[in-house]
Amino acid sequence: MLDGKIVFPSSEMKGCRDGFGEALVELGAENPEVVALCADLTESTRVEKFARAYSERFVEVGVAEQNMMGVAAGLALSGKIPFIASYATFSPGRNFDQLRVSVCYSNTNVKVIGAHAGISVGADGATHQALEDLAMTRVLPNLVVISPADYEETKKAVKAAAAWQGPVYIRFGREKTPAFTTAETPFEIGKAQVLREGADVTIFGTGPLLYKCLQVAEEMSNEQSSMGNQSLMRNNGMSDISCEVVNVSTLKPLDVAAVMLSARRTGAVVTVEEHQVTGGLFGAIAECLGQNFPTPIEAVGMPNQFGESGKPEELLEKYGMGTGAIKEAVRKVLSRKRKVNEN
Repeated sequence: MLDGKIVFPSSEMKGCRDGFGEALVELGAENPEVVALCADLTESTRVEKFARAYSERFVEVGVAEQNMMGVAAGLALSGKIPFIASYATFSPGRNFDQLRVSVCYSNTNVKVIGAHAGISVGADGATHQALEDLAMTRVLPNLVVISPADYEETKKAVKAAAAWQGPVYIRFGREKTPAFTTAETPFEIGKAQVLREGADVTIFGTGPLLYKCLQVAEEMSNEQSSMGNQSLMRNNGMSDISCEVVNVSTLKPLDVAAVMLSARRTGAVVTVEEHQVTGGLFGAIAECLGQNFPTPIEAVGMPNQFGESGKPEELLEKYGMGTGAIKEAVRKVLSRKRKVNEN
């Protein structure tokens, strides 16, 4: 584990959107070229502090996400660094054409914030639960795609996006989640971080569900120490599982070197994301392994369904994104790994 650079277990709960809002205000103080635009959601997306502090650099476009993207592209072409914020289901969900042509095709320096992403939006229901945004954005040339794990990493991602020349998409959820990275935890666009070393299986996680990956790794390690006969447990697939946990905060550009190094070390892979299994983290890792080092892989994510209204944690459990589902995926991929090794 990164000594002193993560806090596990963490008892502090903080929102990624709060990290975004605070970073945006700090950027406003540091760089007069930073501007912000919002589509009638300043409080929910946490743009309101920037709007109050730098009203001359804030544009409220109203419920007009397509116009917001176009205005941002124009501001970027005039030398500004625009951050545009809305719910991910609306941006990039509703303004994909403008993102594709005005921002990515033109390679304009726009930073797109997709808030309230994932199923943990909860009671807002399927219409507001963005579970496709990573797939939509990963396919666009020139676009960097980031899914930070917690409050602190969101702050770092926002500041890194401002320094990056070119379009960037950052997604995060609404709920407060464990704040387990620190100011010292490394973050760099395009780099994955090993949070816990392991020998048997790699769990690649992204976003706040990464904390559940650490929980699973710890609990399975405790099972190992309490169950006794390791050889018997390996044969039965019951326990004795050493999990490596890797934070894939940047889905594009993917850190291929880190993915390959970990997959070669463990020989089995599980991906964990609060997103449709298709096209997100699982898609990125599977594509990488398929092209370079075919490896048994299992996916934890939304199983090709729309969500529903409910409490965030209950929805994560119902749709197979809780710790129990991650453990099941780990055991399943290890069973496949043993069969490959036997052959």
